This record gives sequence, structure tokens and C-alpha cells, in this order.
Amino acid sequence: MKLILLSGGSGKRLWPLSNDARSKQFLKVLPKLDSQDKGLQSMVQRVWGQLERLGLTQSAVIATSNSQVDMIHNQIGKNVPIIIEPERRDTYPAIALAATYLYSSKNTDKDEIVGVLPVDPYVDDNFFKRLLDLEAVLNASNAELALMGVQPTFPSEKYGYIIPNIEQSTKEIVKVSHFKEKPNTQEAKSLIEKHALWNCGVFAFRLGKVISLLEQNSLPTSYDQLLDNYSLLPKISFDYEVVEKTNNIVAISYDGAWKDLGTWNTLTEEMASDVIGRANKSNDSVNTHIVNELDIPVSVLGLSNILVAASPDGILVTDKQASPRIKELVYNLHQRPMYEERRWGWYRVLEHTKYEDQMEVLTKRINIKAGNNLSYQYHNYRKEIWTIVKGEGILLLDNELNVIRTGDVVEIPVGVKHAVKAVTELEFIEVQTGTQLVEEDNHRILLTWDEIEDSVYSLNK
Repeated sequence: MKLILLSGGSGKRLWPLSNDARSKQFLKVLPKLDSQDKGLQSMVQRVWGQLERLGLTQSAVIATSNSQVDMIHNQIGKNVPIIIEPERRDTYPAIALAATYLYSSKNTDKDEIVGVLPVDPYVDDNFFKRLLDLEAVLNASNAELALMGVQPTFPSEKYGYIIPNIEQSTKEIVKVSHFKEKPNTQEAKSLIEKHALWNCGVFAFRLGKVISLLEQNSLPTSYDQLLDNYSLLPKISFDYEVVEKTNNIVAISYDGAWKDLGTWNTLTEEMASDVIGRANKSNDSVNTHIVNELDIPVSVLGLSNILVAASPDGILVTDKQASPRIKELVYNLHQRPMYEERRWGWYRVLEHTKYEDQMEVLTKRINIKAGNNLSYQYHNYRKEIWTIVKGEGILLLDNELNVIRTGDVVEIPVGVKHAVKAVTELEFIEVQTGTQLVEEDNHRILLTWDEIEDSVYSLNK
């Protein structure tokens, strides 16, 4: 059985910690699975660790957008197989692209069962063991699609429901009648009485089902060719494009613990601590959580059942019950991400100022992990000044290599090619000055340090 993990979303419901570059699955606020380790981990680190323990990572790939690749590599390793969407086009195109990768690049047979799941469920290991039962269920039932549903513990309005056909179902296999998306509480109670299951976004199919759909629509089944023609795929969810058009669907139930940590009130229930970062609260602040990523202290006095979240992107103070409504406030809030994790480390925007003459000044704190490097690049619309505050590195500037250390100041003029590698953990303050301080002005020439050194060697021969 092959597994496709879907990693997407912009995580607006967990603003200000989540943004377009750092979705909810990357927030390091959960306790590590090893009870002896007091560190923090993210949802994606937790799930990938569970799959590793069960020996399932060898058959798994992650489908995601280009904006999340560095974050995935940073958190779970550079050898994780990733299917990168050329553009965001919903879950059906992402799954179709991953299917062609398995089919044409990995020579997977059309009869192979493929399981699909989100990259961020909060579950125990039994969830993934139960997921593997979908293969046997598909083979035994001859169904086209098999789902895994969660036994509801309360009448939730947040989840979709899988409605069974009781007469055609058995104890082991549920015959699916239809679906109900996010009913009100009264409807949910009625559905639970009819043995409905929460739809947790987990399903399985034979690889040939998706390959056949592509062939029917005259779309390539080769991974490389579908990459080049990705924009031809309909911008639609797998539910609408495939599930709703499939008649023979079965499901199995999972009766263990399962949570979607998609809102602050649910996430705080599982956080490693009620205070993370430079913060404190009074003893009479009951059921109050603080997450502070800033370098200034946050204190809460005499307030209960609230959340305070502070990051370079903003500050949120909310009653926990009201926290799912955060989208109402930030739906139209558009700004550059102020914090990002990259394949080489991380950066934080300290200040961004725009002047009337179109000039801008952007100040960043940049941290590069030992042995990693920034790409060989140049900029057309800005100059940069770096002040090294920690560590040692090798700087390539205008085809010349030099060692840089704490206290050094480096000036990078407009248009000059440059790169840096961290010998030890390297940190510096970068001040950008120019008229277009945007990601699009990062013109990358080479990514790896081996390529960069080879290029310098050939130029200086």
C-alpha cells in the first residue's frame, strides 16, 4: 500500500503564528512522543515520526506546494519524497500528480492500493494501523473507494459525516449511502443515532482509478508531462471530482482518539505547556494559554479561558470559545510572512519601512544551521548590509571567497552575486535598502555549496 500525505493550507485559523509560509502543521507547540524529551514538535513532525515507527515512511510521499518545501525539509529531513505542485489547484490535482509519480516514475502497478490522508491528524499509532486495513477492505468488497471514518464522541458542527446504508452494511464494512457536510448540532445528533461517522479525510483507491480518469480527460499519465500541463487539471477537490461521482463506496470505522487541531481552542488542549516563550501568568488565570515568539515579555493577570499568541506577524488576544472566528478578522489581512523556516535555517523580519520616494528598508535576523548555505544569488533592486552577530562562515562575494566571523560587516551592492555557508551556526542582521524588497528579486543561480565551489574553481582557473 502506498501513502500520499496532503500538506496544504495557509492556516489563517491559527493566526498570528501561522501564515502563507507556515501553515498550522508546522507550528512547534506539541509535546514530543518520547516522554523523556522535553522539546517541542510540530504536527507534521509528530505524524512523520509515527509513520517511521511503524515502518511506513518508505511507501509514503508528501504532496505540497512550493512554498512549503523548505519547511518540510527543515522539520523532517531533506530525503523526504515530495511531490511539488507547480501551483495550488486543490486536492484532486495534487492527488492526480502524486498518482502519476507513483505510476510513471516509480513503476507502481495500477492494481496497487493508494491511501490518502492529511499530514496533520492528532492521533495515536493505532490510527495508522487501522488505515492499513483499507487495503483488505477494498479487495474484499470490490468497491472503488474505501474511506476511514471516526466514531463521533459528540455532535460536532465542524466535521463532515459519512452516512451508512444500514441494510447493506456489516460489522466489518460500512456501505456508504451519502455524505453530510457540517450539519447543525441537532442534525448531527440525529446522524450519530443513525451510526454516521466523522469524515476525517482518509480514503483509499486502486491507482488505476485516477490514472483512468486522466486518460478519459486526455491528460498525461506521465509525471513529467503532467507537471508541464498542470494548469489543465480542474481546480477542484477530490471529494467533488471523484468521491461524489463514485457509486460503490465502503468505509471502515476507527474508534480511537482523533482530533483536528485546526483552531486555537483545540490546539491548546494538546499543547506541551500552557506558557511557551517569554511569558508568565497569574495563578488565578485558569485555562489560559500564552504562546510568545517575540523577544519582549508577555504577562496575563486575572484572565481565564483566553489565549494570547504573539509572533512577528501580529498579536492575538481571544476568548478560547471565540477563537474559531479568527478568520473574520484576518481574512483580508495581506502582508509578507514575518517569520519563515527554510531548508538552511530560519529568518525573522524585525522591521519594514516604506518611504514616500518609494524607497524601502527591511531588517531581518537570519540564522543558518552549521553546514548549510544560502543559494548563490543576486538582486536587481536592492543592496544589503550584513552584520555578523554569531558564528563563522564562508562568504562568496563577487567570485572571491572569504571567512566571516562575529563582528564583521559585509556590504553587498545591487547586482553583485553572493552566497554564504555556515561553518558553525551563523547568525547575522541583514538590512535591505531598495525599491522592490520582494522574493521575486532573489535571482538564484546555484543552490548547493558543492555547485557553488565548482563554479568558483572554474572561474578562477
